[in-house]
Amino acid sequence: MVAINPRQILGAWRQGYVLDNHTLRSEFLGYDQFGNPRFDTQRTEVGELLYRLKYRGKSEALAPLVETTLAFVRNWQVAFDAIIPVPPTRTRRFQPVFEIATRLAKPLGLPLLKDFVQKVKNNRELKNVFDYAERLQLLENAHRVHDQSCRGKAVLLFDDLYRSGATLNAVTRALYEQARCSEVYVLALTRTKAIS
Repeated sequence: MVAINPRQILGAWRQGYVLDNHTLRSEFLGYDQFGNPRFDTQRTEVGELLYRLKYRGKSEALAPLVETTLAFVRNWQVAFDAIIPVPPTRTRRFQPVFEIATRLAKPLGLPLLKDFVQKVKNNRELKNVFDYAERLQLLENAHRVHDQSCRGKAVLLFDDLYRSGATLNAVTRALYEQARCSEVYVLALTRTKAIS
């Protein structure tokens, strides 16, 4: 299990946490021969594992991420009726958020509702949108729930990266308003640098 530094995050949800920051420091080094920016980045332990899994396809990072996340959820002392992963912004053959959520659900004895929340608007990736108001506008009515089978239930909304909270807030509102969940709890693995 890796070292974490959990932090509470505030939003439309009942209670939420990130396990740690994503990076400790990042220094711009310049541009490579193709014009791409280069950085010297030092990540937290969980941030490095997530980076390796999500951006480098290193599957050996999956087990320690799951083990660490599972330990946190078991110690959280909140009862959930299901785990709902946030729908990914970009289609990948390997979706880290789905893979980790799947491996959390089984030992916790919880159903994984992988496609319960669906994106109904094709937005560009939000990682390059720095204005919070613009992020909110792009996310307005962007999600729809599958049905009301979670009516009156407490759910864990799971994501890998937390940045501004715009996506998690939008999905949380859909879970409360459309699915009629009684409680939505949020957990993300890492938090990137805050944006204004």
